[in-house]
Amino acid sequence: MIERLKKGVDEMKKILMVTVALVVSLSAVEVGKVPSTVVLNGKNGGTVEGKPWSSQSLHGKVHILLYVDPDERKKNDPLTKALKAQQFDQSKFASVAVINLAATWLPNVVLESLLKKKQKEFPRTVYVKDKKKVLVKRWALADDESDVLLFDRDGKLLYKKYGRLSDAEIAALIALIKQTL
Repeated sequence: MIERLKKGVDEMKKILMVTVALVVSLSAVEVGKVPSTVVLNGKNGGTVEGKPWSSQSLHGKVHILLYVDPDERKKNDPLTKALKAQQFDQSKFASVAVINLAATWLPNVVLESLLKKKQKEFPRTVYVKDKKKVLVKRWALADDESDVLLFDRDGKLLYKKYGRLSDAEIAALIALIKQTL
């Protein structure tokens, strides 16, 4: 009887794990697809100016989205410098930096002050706060990392990489942006 009960519990665990994996894979952002709409506002975050941000804003232009743990903010500096040097046409290309505020021990008040300075320094980039790891959960992004995502004009994901991009990957990404523009 106990063996049968243990076997039943093990089967239930397997079913639960498969269900969880299926739910995560259904919501994960996939290359070649438009991800589910996510809105950051209020307690979940929003723009530096305090306005709501929606992933629907990733339509109409080619967009690069950097989803960054503040502790990993310098990891892809070579990429941001390469993008800045390109000076892509703002009518066709835009950048969004979503800061994962829940991924660090730094106080939000300090980070929000730094983000306001960054927004002034880089006015071509939209800075967004994710206070509750919404994109980590909804799009299955890497947590505590520097994530890079490229979207076409229709909001379809063309490229994703979690972690530091090599020089070759940066060159390939720049080439992909030029090709997509």
